[in-house]
Amino acid sequence: MDITGVGIGRGTAIGPVVRMASALQEPADVERDGKLDAQAEIERVKSSLDAVKSDLSARAKAAAQGDKGAQQAAPILEALGQMAGDPTLLDSISDLIKQGKTADRAVFEGFAGFEQTLTALGGYMAERAGDLHDVGQRVIADLLGVSAPGLPQSDHPFVLVAEDLSPADTAALDLSNTLAIVTTQGGPTSHTAILARARGIVAVVSAAKADELSDGMTVIVSAAKSLIIANPSDEEIQEARAAQASAAHAKDLRGKPGALKDGTAIPLLANVGKPEDADPALEYGAEGVGLFRSEFLFIGNAEPPTVEEQAKAYAALLSRFPGKKVVIRMLDAGADKPLPFLTPENEPNPALGLRGLRTLKAHKQVLEDQLEALVEADRVTNAHLWVMAPMIADQYESEYFVKLGKSKGLKFVGTMAEVPSIALMANEVAEVADFVSIGTNDLTQYTLAADRTLGSVSNYQTAWHPAVLRNIKLIADAGKAHNMPVGVCGEAAADPELAVVLAGIGVTSLSMTPVALDDVRAELAKYTLQEAQEKARRALAGEFYHCAMLA
Repeated sequence: MDITGVGIGRGTAIGPVVRMASALQEPADVERDGKLDAQAEIERVKSSLDAVKSDLSARAKAAAQGDKGAQQAAPILEALGQMAGDPTLLDSISDLIKQGKTADRAVFEGFAGFEQTLTALGGYMAERAGDLHDVGQRVIADLLGVSAPGLPQSDHPFVLVAEDLSPADTAALDLSNTLAIVTTQGGPTSHTAILARARGIVAVVSAAKADELSDGMTVIVSAAKSLIIANPSDEEIQEARAAQASAAHAKDLRGKPGALKDGTAIPLLANVGKPEDADPALEYGAEGVGLFRSEFLFIGNAEPPTVEEQAKAYAALLSRFPGKKVVIRMLDAGADKPLPFLTPENEPNPALGLRGLRTLKAHKQVLEDQLEALVEADRVTNAHLWVMAPMIADQYESEYFVKLGKSKGLKFVGTMAEVPSIALMANEVAEVADFVSIGTNDLTQYTLAADRTLGSVSNYQTAWHPAVLRNIKLIADAGKAHNMPVGVCGEAAADPELAVVLAGIGVTSLSMTPVALDDVRAELAKYTLQEAQEKARRALAGEFYHCAMLA
């Protein structure tokens, strides 16, 4: 039996299935025993909420001290703990108890109400509904005095199969025993996918038919093929082991510059989220940083960080890459990264609303402060700092930001291409920007009108689609005509086969999560520029996408 999903990374795993325990049963909707005092029950709920909040905070601290991938889960776990401490949620639960609900039923309904609100918002907020559900399950388990649904225990390595994993579960995974993760839900940008990728775990998500897999069944999980093979043949196992050996060989090239077989240079850079992420980037041989997300300085704060705080953080990153290219993205607030002091509340469709440069222009002081901090960090370090703004739609916005950045003293100022309109205006953009970096996650989302966080449309969330590739080619062609560098910093760059296509299209650099660097470097080395261009021609014609859809 073959089961398809969405592969995360390029790894291959072989092993027995261990299924994650089912969620707690829905508490019965019965009237509370009259002998139970409402206030006493409210206090019991408050105690359980506090216990869950403390537990998640402790997990966050432990994750922060763990491996590099686990560290990415720390702020997520801390945010979940804050959910448990939301006073509005407690008020809602308290009202339900006063109406006669049992404590566990009131918690169930209270959390469900908040989950529905997040789901209705769509996009990133809908993705958070699953996280909130996990918190509610933990509170109910504490009230009932039972173990919260979570990771199974096993004395042997296994392939974990689950409906989905909470950030708490993903952060707590025992990497020495977990061969792979398979989930029936989630998308390529869900927390499960993000954390699995960061921790280097083989994963296939959104595999709806994986609920047919049973405990002990031997499976092959191929992230590269987005495939799970149940009860594989000896030949299929040999092929999977050969893929594992090939992955091991890719490590031998670590530290060498990215290049095609004929020596055509394709610099390989790393996507990082905070200065500490420089460690894995350097470990995997990144030639610099192609995307530094500056949001970490703003998320979780009640007000923007000071110029001094920002300059210190930027300098900490730049100092780790002396003489190397470091691309820092301006604050990308809005859509899936709402900030209470910057983004509007209850925006009907935030992905198409006030985000990126649009938000910064509406909060000019935040924009000015960030530019000032970047100039100061550049002054005290010797990396090659490049700065770009997100969510730019055309040459007019590009020119506005480039002129502003240059007026502050920045040397290389560019544009992030995520909106399809920028591909249509690529020649004009190339006349005003020093470089363009293509964010394929959003470019794909907007080109195909498919929310990147929804598993139901995950088949559309692929940069292999010829419409997406043709947008990229328009930008690459404009870059070549105007001698302007064009990089890709979205998830597409982490797909080794797609990386070859991008090189053939004319992209001049690729930036990705550090753990993907080995595989991409090895795959590029298999092709000459002419061979990459031929593969790009076929991809632009839709040949590979067509095959993928028929599979």
